[in-house]
Amino acid sequence: MHIDGTTGVVALLGHPVAHSKSPEMMNRAFQTAGLPYIYAAFDVAPEALGDAVRGLRALGVRGWNVTIPHKVAIMEWLDEVDETARAIGAVNTVVNDNGRLVGYNTDGTGYLRSLQEETGLDVTAQRVLIIGAGGAARAVGHALATAGVRHITVANRTTEKAEELAAHLGQWTATDVVGLADINRVLEETTLLVQSTSVGMYPHVDEIPIAPSGLHDRLIVSDLIYRPKWTRLLQEAKKRGARVHSGLGMLLYQAVLAFEHWTGRPAPVETMREVLEASLQGE
Repeated sequence: MHIDGTTGVVALLGHPVAHSKSPEMMNRAFQTAGLPYIYAAFDVAPEALGDAVRGLRALGVRGWNVTIPHKVAIMEWLDEVDETARAIGAVNTVVNDNGRLVGYNTDGTGYLRSLQEETGLDVTAQRVLIIGAGGAARAVGHALATAGVRHITVANRTTEKAEELAAHLGQWTATDVVGLADINRVLEETTLLVQSTSVGMYPHVDEIPIAPSGLHDRLIVSDLIYRPKWTRLLQEAKKRGARVHSGLGMLLYQAVLAFEHWTGRPAPVETMREVLEASLQGE
């Protein structure tokens, strides 16, 4: 790729970022689309976030992704936050619109697009159980609730956080909270299980967030982890006849939507998918 003074810059801000698959995926996407952009990852410590944003604004960087631990803190440094990101309470994509920084959240929408494309699920007919109450659970819960899910149960190690998320999602749908010890009882009535914690993520691939005995063949089990693509939870669910959905699609489509925010052009979805799949081979 030819790089000169007219080449646009897009970035990733996080801490750490060395493990990220985004630079390879995004740079290939820009090349495939014939767009003069480069994508770079910057490891930014929390105390340096404000300086980093001021620098990116001054340099005219077109936009950037935001990952852990900056998705909430970034909001105070932006000029505007769109309605969905404000409702979720976190930003994962920033667009520099002629010097005005606008924040979006593509996580929930990306998840929903992946879920519906891969499973054909009618979300309005589902009874949902979300394990976890962090930022990912908040984004996915908001997407499901606003798409018409009629009931969401939240289970989390810390009951207070579960109650906070359930109260937040209660603006759009019926919610309740269950203790981790009582999950199997709730699973009996659940049709969509969403696992949003880091339990089972590489390198701790043998870990599982719940006892597999409660999994059943009326479930769709969706794990937001993408490394490995098929977590132990998904493997155990498949053994018991459940349909499974990995986190790779959410990773893909949140990036697709970010690409489209920055460029105003359709993203080369299949190219991006191929890069992700290749980068995770053997994991």
